[in-house]
Amino acid sequence: MHTPFIHNHQYNYIVKQAEFLLKTLRSVVDPKVLDTVRYTVSTNAVGIFEDLTPEKKQLLEQLSTYNTPHDVQQYLNQLKAYLIPYPQVTAKQIQKLFPKAKKLKLPDLESINYTHTTYLRWIDIATSRLFIVYPHEGKFLGIEGRLAATNKKGYCMFCHRHQELGFYNVKTKAQSADNFASVGQYVCMDDQACNESITDISMLEKFLLATVK
Repeated sequence: MHTPFIHNHQYNYIVKQAEFLLKTLRSVVDPKVLDTVRYTVSTNAVGIFEDLTPEKKQLLEQLSTYNTPHDVQQYLNQLKAYLIPYPQVTAKQIQKLFPKAKKLKLPDLESINYTHTTYLRWIDIATSRLFIVYPHEGKFLGIEGRLAATNKKGYCMFCHRHQELGFYNVKTKAQSADNFASVGQYVCMDDQACNESITDISMLEKFLLATVK
């Protein structure tokens, strides 16, 4: 029985290290350079975790030992058994997070791949509103705002990949209940692509926490 210890964004980061290793194997023949890259990949994969057991550390370090795309892909598939899925959430819980949203359109919770979800998000096309539900310190945060398509590509603030962007504008309380400000950032238009690309949650959490203060 595998004990899950890898979050989706950490898995995505390991995938990026695997891609870096394979790219090096295709273009470099110098053994010293290859050894350096293998060491870097192994160190990077281990470095994003805290308090690893010797077994888990050894599992992550295995990445640097492979030589072919097939072997690397098999390894990445093996790691999926250690992924921590997005916490179970119900439609009722989501509705409570957005009490002011009339006729709230809920996502199809049965179709979501929770294993590869860092933050749950969906767009209400009729109102051009983007809803986000994020697990933080044992509870869910609910954020909503208007998402305006920019019809251009750029770097998403959440996943840092070059994607089709929208400008996400969220109203937030400033000084009092009657005094509102807003925060905005450019984010992916594609929900799934963002979750499959995100490798660091620091900017995501910074933005979300700023909206709920």
